[in-house]
Amino acid sequence: MARIQGVEREQAGLLVRFMYWMTKRKVGRVVTPVKILAHHPGLLRAQAAMEMGQMGARSAPSALKALVQIKVAMLIGCPF
Repeated sequence: MARIQGVEREQAGLLVRFMYWMTKRKVGRVVTPVKILAHHPGLLRAQAAMEMGQMGARSAPSALKALVQIKVAMLIGCPF
């Protein structure tokens, strides 16, 4: 459980609602870290840009990036 409450859709601005829609489309639901980052829309935008840059990087094959992501999530105990 997070120490601070995330921003709910009803309280969010237009940009944050768009980010919520994109997250729901990609993950299947709006995850807590995104809701918490929504307190600072600029930081949420920077996080999204970083993720898009990592996904677009061609230094490693997509399958390898997916395997690394799963391994790191297992190591740190992340449910994703």
